[in-house]
Amino acid sequence: MRKIALLAIVAATFAISACNTLSGAGRDVSAAGSAVTSTAEDAKH
Repeated sequence: MRKIALLAIVAATFAISACNTLSGAGRDVSAAGSAVTSTAEDAKH
């Protein structure tokens, strides 16, 4: 259980460090959400 938690923390650290700021992380998450929404809309039609 500790290994999984440690791996999750390390993965999150690398993901956040890829962005220059927390606002950059927010933009990344927003862009990912927009891509998912767009794909879902395309699949509907």
